Amino acid sequence: MVLALTVCGLVVALVVVGLFVFGLRRRLIQRSGGTFDCSLRWNAPEKPEKGDENGKGWGYGIARYNGDRIEWFRVFSYSPRPRRILERSAIEVAGRRTPEGEEELALLSDAVILACLHRGNRLELAMSEDALTGFLAWLEAAPPGQRVNVA
Repeated sequence: MVLALTVCGLVVALVVVGLFVFGLRRRLIQRSGGTFDCSLRWNAPEKPEKGDENGKGWGYGIARYNGDRIEWFRVFSYSPRPRRILERSAIEVAGRRTPEGEEELALLSDAVILACLHRGNRLELAMSEDALTGFLAWLEAAPPGQRVNVA
């Protein structure tokens, strides 16, 4: 009986510590400011085939402006490093759209999807309308001499 209570207590303590570290990581990412909720789909299909699962491949995350790049962190991770880094000079905006089909379930309710190219990789970013306005303004505010495509 004592052993079972000790094991249960240790499991509860580990869960609490894990949740604390998880929350602390998010606070540390957001501490420097310039963050926004942003889902990302890397190597997104150009045109989904009929019957494809449109909602697949999305990762929920936090994006952070850091100079001339965007650092993207997965929300459900303990890693202190960004999962993806997008350089401003390498981002080309291909278009925007609203979520369709199963994407509506996979993304936040007010999300707008921005189709982009980054160094030959097709990706999609889903963010709120306010975050999209800030993102496009950040792209357009590139230093003189940088080529920026904000279609």
